[in-house]
Amino acid sequence: MSTAVPPSARGQSLIGELERLQAQGLYRRLRVREGPQVPDTVIDGRAVLAFCSNDYLGLANHPEVVAALHSGAERWGVGSGAAHLISGHCAAHQALEEALAELTGRPRALLFSAGYMANLGVISALAGRGDTVFEDRLDHASLIDGALLSRARLKRYPHGDAGALAGLVAAADAPRLIATDGVFSMDGDLAPIAGLARVAEHCGAWLMVDDAHGLGVLGREGRGTLDHLGLRVDQVPILMGTLGKAFGTFGAFVAGPVPLIETLIQRARSYVYTTALPPALAEATRVAVAIARREEWRRERLRALIRRFRNGAGQLGLPLGPSQTPIQPLLAGGSGRALAWGRALEARGILVGAIRPPTVPPGSARLRITLSAAHSERDVDRLLDALAVLPEAEAA
Repeated sequence: MSTAVPPSARGQSLIGELERLQAQGLYRRLRVREGPQVPDTVIDGRAVLAFCSNDYLGLANHPEVVAALHSGAERWGVGSGAAHLISGHCAAHQALEEALAELTGRPRALLFSAGYMANLGVISALAGRGDTVFEDRLDHASLIDGALLSRARLKRYPHGDAGALAGLVAAADAPRLIATDGVFSMDGDLAPIAGLARVAEHCGAWLMVDDAHGLGVLGREGRGTLDHLGLRVDQVPILMGTLGKAFGTFGAFVAGPVPLIETLIQRARSYVYTTALPPALAEATRVAVAIARREEWRRERLRALIRRFRNGAGQLGLPLGPSQTPIQPLLAGGSGRALAWGRALEARGILVGAIRPPTVPPGSARLRITLSAAHSERDVDRLLDALAVLPEAEAA
């Protein structure tokens, strides 16, 4: 006869695990922000200059976007009330999907409630038992989880190594899909998409690019990493993009050929079985996309700030990763060092996220510095001044 475990013992096991995380410098805590998403903000009651937002173009608090949300709520109400396939899909959603399809140069686009849900939905809809999915070692967790959910075999190739991928594909059965980030969220570097496309074409697999951190930032009118690299639309049949980063709102979409989108409508469980985005949010996002496309100065400003930061960091001898995007990783190595650096910056009124395992591999903890068109040159100089006096014992 089995012996029941008392509730107190189960709770104690959780406490023990939390204490272990804390001792390893891996415990995570929520912070409370007051006011809108802007660089000069208040976190936990303290004024700080933030370099940890993905609001790359400074649109999250743009007055036209805010006004569109207000007017959308007045017309459509707050909630969509149902899934897209029941009664939740409205003209606001349809107009946004058409705008996103036009932005990406693809026949159709399909809205999802979050990027995580989009990646889960696509991979589990297209791959299953007996198939093989190939992913970059540093792909976003949602791509990895999508492959696991699909029950396909998951093969991961060394970061950014299209040659290694080709070797894995040649030795595998039933290559179904290759998935990669466009801009890697923790390193800021770009995937070798042209090489991946050649492998996919050779083996007949789908190629999927998660361009969450490239859309709005890279390419003509913010069309993303594929446009930046000069790739044709047909080289990457599946494109996923998020709306809560450069576009400043919330949600995600998948763009591609009509048969793909129709298949997702039928089979992507994270689309079929969830409530649609609020229509007012779709209205606000359509305005944000239009602003992002027409206001090239935002990308120009962002590029100038990136150059200014990297030049200054180089003069200080800081261990930056090789990123030319708004994501600038300052490599610390150990979690304790990353936390110490973050605390030192916060003591000077600057907030930067300390990224530790499992978000990044062990031994690669870092400060993930993110720049925005909403920052000023003075903001960047202030950050550099603070980085110049990081604790020497921790920076060694």
